[in-house]
Amino acid sequence: MIFLRKILFPLAILYGWITQFRNFLYDKGILKSYAFDIPVIAVGNLSVGGTGKTPQIEYLVRLLSTDNMVATLSRGYKRKSKGFILANEISTAASLGDEPYQMHLKFPNIQVAVDADRKNGIEQLLSKENKPEIIVLDDAFQHRRVRAGFYILLTTFEELYVDDCLLPTGNLRESKSGAHRADVIIVTKCPPTISESEMQVVKDKLNIDKPIFFSTISYDDSVYSLESSLKVHELQSIPKLLIAGIAKPKPFFAYLQNEGDEIMEFPDHHHFSESDIDTIRKSAGNKRVITTEKDFVRLKEHLPSSQLFYLPIKTKLVADGDQLDQIILNYVGTSTRNS
Repeated sequence: MIFLRKILFPLAILYGWITQFRNFLYDKGILKSYAFDIPVIAVGNLSVGGTGKTPQIEYLVRLLSTDNMVATLSRGYKRKSKGFILANEISTAASLGDEPYQMHLKFPNIQVAVDADRKNGIEQLLSKENKPEIIVLDDAFQHRRVRAGFYILLTTFEELYVDDCLLPTGNLRESKSGAHRADVIIVTKCPPTISESEMQVVKDKLNIDKPIFFSTISYDDSVYSLESSLKVHELQSIPKLLIAGIAKPKPFFAYLQNEGDEIMEFPDHHHFSESDIDTIRKSAGNKRVITTEKDFVRLKEHLPSSQLFYLPIKTKLVADGDQLDQIILNYVGTSTRNS
């Protein structure tokens, strides 16, 4: 695979030219961007997948939804529906996509919408009688047709965008220069014990005049089913099946796995077929099955609620969390029209 990526380097150059030309057209106003009269916050990355967008979206929802009507808008990756959909009581993972459906179940006080056309999605939300006061766009850093008022760029500690290459040689969706569109940069999935000197090394590598923050993934100390919960330490002596269909599952497995546990790994956003479900049932037997929140919303209809549990995660700022919150709240509080 590495060799194949290297020989595709000429395609990466071509891809870079195309994306740079597209950005040039938007920067010069030749291709039109649309702004809106309410705060719009876009969360995204320069690379494909695995930077922790969903926990960051949840962080923003917790921060903003106490005093504001918040809506999230994403394309609804791998959903089996088309066009604009606003989540309601009959929504499913198939109609919304797994991550929006997870958001809908977790935060019933907000509006969760999906639409591949973000401009249309925002217009649809603003046409509702109970329209949102703030819209958070998921995975929209490259969606230049909408001009958000505030951009949050994510990059992981282990795979900084400055160390990566353009597709298909690397994982970058666009040139590293795209980072200059960000209002803040968050380095995600840092070691919880990251030191000030290590953070400074990363800041020096990024070498960009933007506020840079550092976050880590915080796992819950309990797992949850539809009926009950169990402390993680209670699972240590219990044989179990661990299932993950996420981009980078190693930390999830490492947090839960003990000797005698079985693990099953699937691709990110995997659609569990009947064959997959049969295999899971046979492997699980009477053992408890622990999975991620994202996979839980796709598996909960297929396994007994007394058997299937999920492990929640949160993003946690390593330092200066209050400063990041204030930057975001200042934008929301002073924004009357996106710029």
